Order: sequence, then C-alpha cells, then structure tokens
Amino acid sequence: MSGKKPRSVVLLSGGMDSCVCAALAVRDTDAAALHISYGQRTEKRERASFERICDRLSVKRRLAIRNEALSIVGGSALTDPDIAVPEAAKQIGSAIPVTYVPFRNAHFLSMAVSWAEVLEAKKIYIGAVEQDSSGYPDCRPAYYKAFNAVIREGTREGKIEVITPLIAMRKAEIVKLGLELGAPFDLTWSCYSREDKACGVCESCVLRLRAFQEADARDPLPYMQHSLKVAGQ
Repeated sequence: MSGKKPRSVVLLSGGMDSCVCAALAVRDTDAAALHISYGQRTEKRERASFERICDRLSVKRRLAIRNEALSIVGGSALTDPDIAVPEAAKQIGSAIPVTYVPFRNAHFLSMAVSWAEVLEAKKIYIGAVEQDSSGYPDCRPAYYKAFNAVIREGTREGKIEVITPLIAMRKAEIVKLGLELGAPFDLTWSCYSREDKACGVCESCVLRLRAFQEADARDPLPYMQHSLKVAGQ
C-alpha cells in the first residue's frame, strides 16, 4: 500500500495545455478528470476531446459539469455571440483580449476544490500558462498563490493545493514535454470559434501553430487552408 499514488483532480478543458497537464497528473498521481462546459462556442468539441483524452490516458474517474453562470453573465467573445472572436493581434498578450471570460478560473477551481474534498485528493492540476499566452489575469502565479491561501482557510483540512506545472513554460516547451509524455495532441481542440476545422487565425490557434513550429513538430489538427499562412506555416 505504501506505493499507492496520491489522488488528484486535473482540470481538463480538452485543449493542448490541459492535455499535457493531464498526462503529468496521470504519470504522478491517481488522477480524476474534471471538465466544465460554460456555454463557450466550441463546448461540444471540447467535451468530446475531454472524453477521448480520458479514454486514451485511461482516466476512469471523470466528472463533466455545466456552469450556466458564465454564459449568463457574458462579457466575453467565447460566450456572447454578439462579440466577435478577433483574429490574433500582432502583439499577443499586450492587452487583455475580448476572449477573456471574467474570473472563469475561479469558478473552475472552486468546483475542483469541492470535488477534491469529496475524493480526498490533495492536489489540483491546472494547465495555466503565463508565458506565450493571451495575457489573462487568472493565469498568473500570484493568482494561484492567493487561491491556495483561500483553500487553506476555507476547506475542512486546508491541505488541498492547486499546482500549475506549466505556468512558466513557453508553448514550444509544452509541446516538447507533451511529446515526451505521449500526450494525445491529436485528440485536443484549441480553436476559439470553430468545431470542424480550426480557424488558424484566433489567438489560441496562432499560439498553438507557432508552438508546434518552434518545437519542430507537426500539429495533428486540421486547419482551414487559407489560415496556415497567418501562423507562418
């Protein structure tokens, strides 16, 4: 029994970063996967990615939840059909874009902490990335330091910790790590606006394409043909 892995909860959106994070969690812990749909444009494709990634990584304990609040509140291009998803700016990360979902990760982490308490899991993995990102305020190290302080004060034992193993990594480094871990990139979905073929021009697509290019690796996702030049392909 001494060799038994500790339990964890990993937040798995179905995107590239969360997939690599899930592969790390599976390697090091007895991981349970949590997926939250919140009325985002690509929620069906992301949910399908979640299930397929769990199958590939042999994650049996999984939970999918729908959060109605974020879409009702709105204020983001991901949840409001009246706000267009912009093409990637020349200066990615120079300002907080309209794809930011107000305080989204706090909703996600709260649900993860609740489930972790029930499962008696001590770690929560989240694939937040500060470098090479869109500049979302809830992807900064200080945010997770503060959230861990809240968890210590607001849970039964105060021993659950959110860990962010990718937060200081460049996207190309995340791709390389994922390849080393055997993360199923072919099952992931990153596009903000489409569910059939990735648009290739939103910030998420451009960051992903650039990462694979810098890692000298092939991105297995299908992209719109006209968009490949945007990311330097």
